[in-house]
Amino acid sequence: MTARDKTVSAFEIAKGALAFLPDMPKVLPSLANLALLRPQSRRSLGLLFQETAQKHAKRVFLRSGDQSWTYAQANAICNQMARGLMSMGISQGDTVGLLSANRPETLLAVIACAKLGAVAALLNINQQGAVQIHSLNLVKPRLLLACDKGLEIIQSLDSGQHDALKDVDVLSLQADSSSLRISDFRSAWCTQPSHNLAHTAQIVASSPCFYIFTSGTTGLPKASVMSHYRWLQAASGMNSAVRLNSKDVFYCCLPLYHNNALTVSLGIVLAAGACFALDEKFSASKFWQRISHYQATAFCYIGELLRYLLNQPGHMEDQNHEVRLILGNGLRPEIWSDFENRFGIHHIFEFYGASESNLGFMNAFGLRETVGFCPMPFEVVACDPDTEQVIRNPRGFCTSVERGQVGLLISEVTDLRPFDGYTDPKANEGKLLRNVFEKGDCWFNSGDLVRRQGWQHIQFVDRLGDTFRWKGENVATSEVEGVLAKLPFLEHAVVYGVKLEGFDGRAGMAAVSVKPGFTLDLAEMARHLVSNLPTYAVPQFVRQLKGVETTGTFKYQKVQLKKEGIDQALFDETVYRFNAVTQTYDQLA
Repeated sequence: MTARDKTVSAFEIAKGALAFLPDMPKVLPSLANLALLRPQSRRSLGLLFQETAQKHAKRVFLRSGDQSWTYAQANAICNQMARGLMSMGISQGDTVGLLSANRPETLLAVIACAKLGAVAALLNINQQGAVQIHSLNLVKPRLLLACDKGLEIIQSLDSGQHDALKDVDVLSLQADSSSLRISDFRSAWCTQPSHNLAHTAQIVASSPCFYIFTSGTTGLPKASVMSHYRWLQAASGMNSAVRLNSKDVFYCCLPLYHNNALTVSLGIVLAAGACFALDEKFSASKFWQRISHYQATAFCYIGELLRYLLNQPGHMEDQNHEVRLILGNGLRPEIWSDFENRFGIHHIFEFYGASESNLGFMNAFGLRETVGFCPMPFEVVACDPDTEQVIRNPRGFCTSVERGQVGLLISEVTDLRPFDGYTDPKANEGKLLRNVFEKGDCWFNSGDLVRRQGWQHIQFVDRLGDTFRWKGENVATSEVEGVLAKLPFLEHAVVYGVKLEGFDGRAGMAAVSVKPGFTLDLAEMARHLVSNLPTYAVPQFVRQLKGVETTGTFKYQKVQLKKEGIDQALFDETVYRFNAVTQTYDQLA
């Protein structure tokens, strides 16, 4: 059985459940909070933060660089910030844009917005020009707080693009901002009272907490709504599985405009009363030095981050750290054991979720090669990857796939599991399926192909649009990328399907870049692919890239690569074609 074929057994579940027993006294309160939480509850991120601050006042909440703040200090600053926002006319329901790198002020401003009932819009600091204007138009902030880099982005906009900021006050998050014409936010809050706001306890869980933007890998970004209700569900649910404790230091170098940082990392830190160690950005070469600097015992990942760490030269210090667990998503089954064994981290809590999704999975039982368990109902239904549509039976309804089979993951939209959607209502309907199993029902379409593993577990296979059909077989690009990742001379590998004249389906193409100091070994690549993949999944074309464009969270930008296909008139890079007779790659004429 390959990693991709893995199913889950009752024995594995029982073994994992036994590990919970010593921690049950600590887990039960989180589970109780989760069970009692309702959309109408007067609960919020801000209220949880100030309750945690009251309980752990002297404990360090936030570390960034060489600075640190206790829970009491951070809570006081957030209260002051919230009142500073009020003094500028911001009230419940108003949007405050945050265009900033990972800075302590950025995180505290998000919490301040939550205490006030305002909605923080986490804008992507890596977006420029028209894309940034598109994002601003989606959320229409009344106020924009920006770090120096964010201010540079705003100042670089063309005169015709400034309409998106008409009547919007722009303030600097940095008191020592180099942009002298911009007022600093600190002067608006530093003299404000620091006690808790009475209003915080009245915020209803179903109200919006913040806006998170999709990565934009398949087009312009969309702003998804994260409610306090879903954020609290994630915080309680994930910490019930991870069992972080108040002595842990949780390291995060992922951008705050990503849910892995703002929901996953912050959520479990507050649920446990732990310390949040925030770095500005990820560095593969300095990662373990930063872990040592903060004395971190846990960190949050996305799959590509772990692959970058594996690509670093091996070192005798690889296991010289205090990390006892990691939490994240996107760890490929093909490199799971390699990472675990090299760095000596045996508690890997892989999860599955999306910014707009109304359910999540967590590897609560400590199993390998699975995104985990979901206690809520879900379905995996038959789907045609070519048309990207669900397959309906003669009665017009969908059909669930069996254990071990691959299908489209969907979840029912109910009062207890609402679909918060996007700020753009037109984008919402495209994520919903109606009349799925009976007339009138409504289900959230994840857009992800997963394998049903049994015992409420799934394994991520691919994004629906990334899977393609070749020679009558379905090819999952993530599986091919996982095999390519094993080649020591490759730095990046992006796989997608390209249309060929006279052929049905799409042929596989791998766009690869080579590590510095290495050369592209086509013979070894062909041997490795043929040995580890079915014939139909071996890429028919290889394009050697000069570099790979990724998003701020390391997701590949496949849209442009797909458009260019094998048309070498559109790019100045070499393409090779697989020779089925010689089992090698030859340069395409």
